[in-house]
Amino acid sequence: MSLCGARANAKMMAAYNGGTSAAAAGHHHHHHHHLSHLPPPHLHHHHHAQHHLHPGSAAAVHPVQQHTSSAAAAAAAAAAAAAMLNPGQQQPYFPSPAPGQAPGPAAAAPAQVQAAAAATVKAHHHQHSHHPQQQLDIEPDRPIGYGAFGVVWSVTDPRDGKRVALKKMPNVFQNLVSCKRVFRELKMLCFFKHDNVLSALDILQPPHIDYFEEIYVVTELMQSDLHKIIVSPQPLSSDHVKVFLYQILRGLKYLHSAGILHRDIKPGNLLVNSNCVLKICDFGLARVEELDESRHMTQEVVTQYYRAPEILMGSRHYSNAIDIWSVGCIFAELLGRRILFQAQSPIQQLDLITDLLGTPSLEAMRTACEGAKAHILRGPHKQSKRISAKDALAHPYLDEGRLRYHTCMCKCCFSTSTGRVYTSDFEPVTNPKFDDTFEKNLSSVRQVKEIIHQFILEQQKGNRVPLCINPQSAAFKSFISSTVAQPSEMPPSPLVWE
Repeated sequence: MSLCGARANAKMMAAYNGGTSAAAAGHHHHHHHHLSHLPPPHLHHHHHAQHHLHPGSAAAVHPVQQHTSSAAAAAAAAAAAAAMLNPGQQQPYFPSPAPGQAPGPAAAAPAQVQAAAAATVKAHHHQHSHHPQQQLDIEPDRPIGYGAFGVVWSVTDPRDGKRVALKKMPNVFQNLVSCKRVFRELKMLCFFKHDNVLSALDILQPPHIDYFEEIYVVTELMQSDLHKIIVSPQPLSSDHVKVFLYQILRGLKYLHSAGILHRDIKPGNLLVNSNCVLKICDFGLARVEELDESRHMTQEVVTQYYRAPEILMGSRHYSNAIDIWSVGCIFAELLGRRILFQAQSPIQQLDLITDLLGTPSLEAMRTACEGAKAHILRGPHKQSKRISAKDALAHPYLDEGRLRYHTCMCKCCFSTSTGRVYTSDFEPVTNPKFDDTFEKNLSSVRQVKEIIHQFILEQQKGNRVPLCINPQSAAFKSFISSTVAQPSEMPPSPLVWE
């Protein structure tokens, strides 16, 4: 089985080894060598479209129909009026008043809302009626995921008719810890610029600050996640595994170069499309690395099955190596289609790890608590070691994943009439790092609220028409009242050692 054109291989490797751009011969072969005989992966988000997992195919998120008649545009405009989002030139979204207060500024009347939506869709349709990406058969808005810190819905962007993901962060301003965490996540989502890391496309227009309680972030809509793929009947070839692993490590190398620890890498936080493009998501637990070992870091991180031994052992300080541990667990899970270390408790989790991989070195256990260290030292001694994302990417096992990704899946390389032009940097890093010094001076909920409000308004300057929630939407009540996942759905906390 050739990978997106056999002759691309040598040129690609030459470009990779030499670090220069190169054009590969035989470009017209590129798109004929997808993985064959793949049944649909049962992507949970879309029940009607038949999706195949093809590394390198250009399958769109939706089967897009092209409508050029004015009747279709009018119907789409009417549908848009019933959709969750509206262009919000005049009014911010319908605010949720504080207890005992009158409602805030009135939302746009249904007639105005419909006129605004119709005008936006019609204008866009007029400009792009020749464009096959245009999608005017608007789908209903619906929830697609619930997490620790938010609810995600699939909605239509009225400005271009495209489907996007809308994340609602409720009850942001309950306490200072919550405010700071949300602000950090917002800043990160706006900072990220990498194809394997989910980033913010937009943030909805906030209401007047007195009614500002929730934050709504728009991101790209992906079709599924790695957890759903792993538990589905979809066959996963070694090509799938390599291309997924390559992209996870490529995204992590970027995050770690920014000085960011994700702290919850697991299959459910790795979003996947049917063309096998993968993006790391959910930065609710992410933070900047702590270089001072005397400063304690929280242990309430990482879903238990993907939790590194140092966290299981109660270490108060850890590095970005905890994310690499999680990737190793996921790699094994992709190969075996089952969770590698699936224990009932953190202590049993640690025993499963040491049975398979041996004991951490004394140096690695330096910051572990004494009870955990004693427990480990009672067992037989075998050494185990971890590498960085950068080092992992240099392993020959990932050469084919890199080749397939850059020959027919990435956005950083492009095809010309003479062949493929490769980027000079296959796994880019970021410079400068993500700066979290803004957190140092945050001292009150009201202060953070004002700073976040201002931050969102600044993000929108010079941007497209701002978006706001449409209270006339059919799904408005359901979305507005949706909350976060219950404690029972969250990962178990690390056990306290005796």
